[in-house]
Amino acid sequence: MGEQFTTDLQQLETFIGTLEGCVQDLNEARTALAHVRADQIGTQRLDESCDGFQERWKYGAEQTKKMIDAVSEGVKTNKKAYEAVEEALDKAFKDIAKASTGAETRGAA
Repeated sequence: MGEQFTTDLQQLETFIGTLEGCVQDLNEARTALAHVRADQIGTQRLDESCDGFQERWKYGAEQTKKMIDAVSEGVKTNKKAYEAVEEALDKAFKDIAKASTGAETRGAA
C-alpha cells in the first residue's frame, strides 16, 4: 500500500518557493505601477480611470497575497507533518529491526 501513496517533500518545498515568488512578483508589479501617476498619462477621464484601476489593483493584490500566504502556510504545515510521519516511521522500523536482531541474538546464545 505504501508504494501507491507517496509524497515528494522536495516538490512541496519547490511549490512553497513558487508561491512565495508569486507574492514577490505581485508586490513588485504593484510597486512599479505605483510610481506612474495618472496625471502623466493623458486626458482627465483616462487619468481617473487609471487611478481607479490602481486602487482596485492594490486591493486585489492585497487579497491575492493573503490567499497565497494562507495556501503557502498550509503547504508548509503539511510538509512538516509528512516529514514528522517519515521520521516516526523510520524510527519505528529501526526499533523493530533492532528488537528483532536482539531477540535472535539472545535466543541463539
